[in-house]
Amino acid sequence: MLRASFWLTAVVFLPLGLLLYFLPATLAGTVGVSPLWLARVCGGILAVWGVFLIASGAVSGQPQATAVGGLVGGNLLSAATLIPAVIRQGESMPAGLRALLLGSAGVLTLLAVAALITFPSRRSRL
Repeated sequence: MLRASFWLTAVVFLPLGLLLYFLPATLAGTVGVSPLWLARVCGGILAVWGVFLIASGAVSGQPQATAVGGLVGGNLLSAATLIPAVIRQGESMPAGLRALLLGSAGVLTLLAVAALITFPSRRSRL
């Protein structure tokens, strides 16, 4: 289950990062991304984070505690960033986009909780 959390989170972040990195200027103007370089930097960071998650999930044996901590922290911070933005926009945001963003925040939160629950504690190794 822990590896599934890594892989599923990477499936969210890697395509999103590549989409932002290779975002065409016409689509950026339509969506409202003002400085295009900011979208490219954010896309690069998200893509690298997705590759890191794939590498951490593919490690033989159990992933290390630092990798699990990074997964949980990244997922919870992403969810904590998405939820207030959706709430602040309120009814001005299209319903489909609002549902997609809230659903993404929920999936990231569930994957973080699943990683916390399935990571073996030191007491269980004794």
